[in-house]
Amino acid sequence: MKNRVRELREGPGWSQGDLAEKLDVSRQTVNAIETGKYDPSLPLAFRIAKLFRQSIESIFAPGKE
Repeated sequence: MKNRVRELREGPGWSQGDLAEKLDVSRQTVNAIETGKYDPSLPLAFRIAKLFRQSIESIFAPGKE
């Protein structure tokens, strides 16, 4: 799944660790989502969308990177 998580995280200058802390997940989880190795659960996708004030559809799209 393609996603804009890295782009959105870098906007405010957050590290992967910063984002992981805000989402209550590990830094490795954030890295795996950003690199497309892991698709987040629906509840986690909602938390990401809420944090960045975006729709899930604007962050995640089907397909490979």
